[in-house]
Parts: sequence; structure tokens; C-alpha cells
Amino acid sequence: MRIMYTNGNIFTMNLEEPLVQSIVIENEKIIDLGTNEDMLLQWGRNHTTVIDLDGKYVFPGMIDSHLHISSVGINAQELDLTGIETKEKLLNVISNKASSIQPGEWILGRGWDENIFPDKQIPSIEELDYVSPGSPLFLPRICGHAFLVNSKALEQSGYHPDMTIPYGGTVVKSLETNKPNGLLLETASDLITERIPTKSYDQLKVALKWGLKEALKFGMTSIHTNDPTYLNGARQTYKLFDELINQEGMGPRSNLLMDYKYLEELKDAGMSVGFGNDKVTIGAIKFFADGALGGRTALLSEPYADNPGNYGSAMYDKEELLQLMKNCREFNMPIAVHTIGDQALIDVLDNLDQLKPVAFRDRLIHVSILNNELIERLASPHRIIDVQPRFIASDYPWIVDRVGETRANMSYPFKTLLERGVITAGSSDAPIEPLNPLLGIHAAVTRKKIGEAHNGYNEAEKISMFQAFKMFTIGGAFATNEEHTKGSLERGKFGDMTVLNKNPFTMENADQLLETEVEMTIIGGEIKYRK
Repeated sequence: MRIMYTNGNIFTMNLEEPLVQSIVIENEKIIDLGTNEDMLLQWGRNHTTVIDLDGKYVFPGMIDSHLHISSVGINAQELDLTGIETKEKLLNVISNKASSIQPGEWILGRGWDENIFPDKQIPSIEELDYVSPGSPLFLPRICGHAFLVNSKALEQSGYHPDMTIPYGGTVVKSLETNKPNGLLLETASDLITERIPTKSYDQLKVALKWGLKEALKFGMTSIHTNDPTYLNGARQTYKLFDELINQEGMGPRSNLLMDYKYLEELKDAGMSVGFGNDKVTIGAIKFFADGALGGRTALLSEPYADNPGNYGSAMYDKEELLQLMKNCREFNMPIAVHTIGDQALIDVLDNLDQLKPVAFRDRLIHVSILNNELIERLASPHRIIDVQPRFIASDYPWIVDRVGETRANMSYPFKTLLERGVITAGSSDAPIEPLNPLLGIHAAVTRKKIGEAHNGYNEAEKISMFQAFKMFTIGGAFATNEEHTKGSLERGKFGDMTVLNKNPFTMENADQLLETEVEMTIIGGEIKYRK
């Protein structure tokens, strides 16, 4: 089937043909593009469906290079704690939930952030017990690296003072009582998550479908998503995506990052990187090198400025980390490593330097704290970084307290990264940050929270609107070695497009992005979402 989209302002992100009016797609691929007159003359005959764009603004399909789309859907079924501004409001939300469910039923949710509380104090376990006396409670922080639990949840886990805590995790204790204070860090959460009732296949499918619909609504034609922990393993993750996208015709195209603990399951199933098709594909192996800045568990080369003596947490010692990477390489798998602190990145790069590259690029996720030497080491055709510009809006200004002004000035240095030739892909890490890529682009361009009236945090690292769009299109294509099939609108590439109602490249103020809406999301020439 041949489809022509005409009468549009089509930004191709291809410098040889940067702006065209019409584009022709057949069998999901672009076969021609140019002026309205030329395309209608050449292709506007029988067997061509012509769709009028009515002057709308068209871009290569948006790509989110790192998120957890099933968790977006699951979170919609649970407590959404993002944006709650005080501890008292948080406790009130928990209390209301506890009163609406049966005793013993789990209270689940995520998204709290004590950094926006006036006193920056998290609830005590006594306060959590008071508002949820009959139900176990498990609430991940917005970063997903710290967790609130109550006594009922600890009871369910069988916790006792002498039990072994998973490596890299901490059960935080009160200085006064030496008993758990309700906060768990990193892998200590495994004690609880193993006890939470597993959702059924149908429940997970409903949640994943909801998340995929949201991605389409925000103009995404491709996502690189990490889900097996939420979807009960590698096989079931692939099966769910395959059913919804390949069999039921949803979108977006999905590259599936698989957690390291499912490596053997992938081997047994005969699924390696590239397994699948152009709609659902197995991607890299994902694991964590460190934690997050919010909970002071990101691994730094120098201690936290506001917590002297604390360097953060390594998820593995360096030799064990190397062995994990070698195990991936034996299966010819690229790796995707969560590295936020500079020391975590040093350890990962030191180990990567000992390994031969594979056919697909290795991915460094977040890379929040950098220095000039690390940036030079990242500038390799075999490596790509997945950055989350919205972290700027979430982490400033408190990141200055965490790491000091010097290191904060080398946090999220997008302009420097691009100038030094580091392949950079944009992402949301949803549900940790909002799914909407326009919010990520806004943060990259303005380097401030919505509504703030200054020139931006470390404004020297601002990037242009074009560079930001490039991170969420061409950059995302490079992340999965698909730069020859997507990321720009060119003959032979997929007809994946995001249609907006405003032109970001002529905006006088980037805040106009906040009023910009997705008109259509088009995948392979087919409209998957229309406003």
C-alpha cells in the first residue's frame, strides 16, 4: 500500500534535504519526498492514498532511548506520589489508600521525593505504621533506588537484625534505636519485592498496553525499554510485546533491554541481540554499576559534599563487574550499564577497555557526573550514552549541595558532550521522569524547571532546539545501530513520523514547547495515534 502525506512542513533532519512538503511511503519505507507538485505528479495516481497534513509540522519519529514502559502502565494502577510537596500530604495519601483496601492488601506506588519537602525529611517507620497499620507498604522513591516500607512489609520479608542483606543494599537504621527506620536502599528492596504478590499475565498485558498507548500519544515511534523485572522474565516480556505490537498492531517499535539476571533465560530461549523483527527486537543486557544521587548511592571518586566520608555504593566490586561483562560478551551481547557517579563510570570504562566490541554499541546510561577525561573516553564509535535531560529539572539546585559546585558544573554537560563527538541519545527514564519527550527537549534547551525565571543551571551547557531534537531522533537510532533505517526522513528509511501543531525551530521562547501538542504518530506510514 502506498501512502502520500502532503501539504506539510516536513523537517527531515537530513541536511541535504532539510525541509520538504510531501513524503511518499510504501511497504513502511520512504520511497520519495519533495514538493507537493512533484510528489503529486509522480505518485498521486491510482493505488496511492493521499493524506493532507494541513500545514502541520512533521519530524522523524521520536525515539526514547531508555525507559520502563510497563512500569508506566503499572504505576497508573497504583499510587502516583510524584509532585507531593510535603511529608504530611504523603502520609495522608497513604492513609486514604489504607482505608480503602482490605487489611493485609499491599499498598504499592512510587514517585516520592523528599528534596521537594520543606524540611527534606522522610516519614519515620512509626509514622508509616500509623497510617497503614494493617497493610504492608512498599513505595519506591522517584529515582527507584530508595524505598519506604512499614513494619508489616518487614514482617512479610522475614527481616531480622542478623539476616544477610543483598550485596549493594542497605536497611537504614535509626541512630536512636538501631532498628529499621523505614528506608531501604538499592538491592535491600529485594527482601520486599520477593514477597509482593505477582500480577497475572492479563493484568500485566493491560498495564503494558496502557503504557504503549501513552508512548504513542506523546509522539514516540520507537522506544528502548527495560521491563523483564516488571513483566516476570525475558520470555514473558518478549511474548507480551510480540502479542501487542506484532499481532495486535500496536506501536511503538520496541527494543527490549534485558536485565543481566535473565541472561541464561535468553540463552535457553535462543534469543540474542537482534532477535525479533523491526517492530520488537531483543536489545542489550542491562545492569547497574551504582545507585542514584538522591539517596547518595551513586558511586563517586570523591565523597559527597553534604555527607563527608560517603562515596556512594558499588553494585558489584570491579572484578565481579568485569566478569559480568565477559559473560555478556561470550554471548556476543552489548551491555547497557546504569552509571550515575563518576567512579562507577571509571570502573565500567576500565573494564570495557579490556573487551572487544561486538556488532552493537555498548550503552552507558545516565552518566550524570563527568569530567574532561571521561568525556574523551566516551567519544568512541562503539559507545553511546543515554541521557535524561529532565534530570536537570529534577536534580537542580540540590545537586550542588550533594556534590559541590565544581562537580555540579560537570553534571549533564550536553553541549560539551556533543562538541566532543560523544554519540548521545535522549530519553526520559519514565516513569522516573515524565514520558513526554518535549519536556526532555525543553529541559535540554532551557536547563531549568518549568516556570523558573533565571537563565538556566550552568547555562553554558545549553543546547539548541535542533540539537535537542536530534538527540531524540538520530541519537536514538544510533543507540540500536539503526541509523540507516530510522532517525531521519530519507529514501529507504522507515516512514516513522511525529506530527506537531507548532514549529519548535521558530519559537521565540522554548516555553512554547509546553503548549505544543502531538497531532499524529505515524509508524511505517500508518497513523497509530491521532489527536
